[in-house]
Amino acid sequence: MVRMRACVKAKTECEPAIRALCWQWAKDLSEAKLVHPNYAVFKHWAAQNGYARYFKFRSRAGADYDAEMWFDQEFNQMWRR
Repeated sequence: MVRMRACVKAKTECEPAIRALCWQWAKDLSEAKLVHPNYAVFKHWAAQNGYARYFKFRSRAGADYDAEMWFDQEFNQMWRR
């Protein structure tokens, strides 16, 4: 039996999508939760809403590392790195 790989998108296509999804996710959060947004919660929300494909791309550092960095940049959380 041959396994089909999930469609891997280009990193350049995923970055703007993930950055936009950050704000789509955040619009329903309280101000208190936006002080320290949680990447794992965001990624789970994205997967539950059919956006998991944007977290599958080739990257030297790893797709999850890059996606979390974009998330941190969007919410001015780079100091946490």
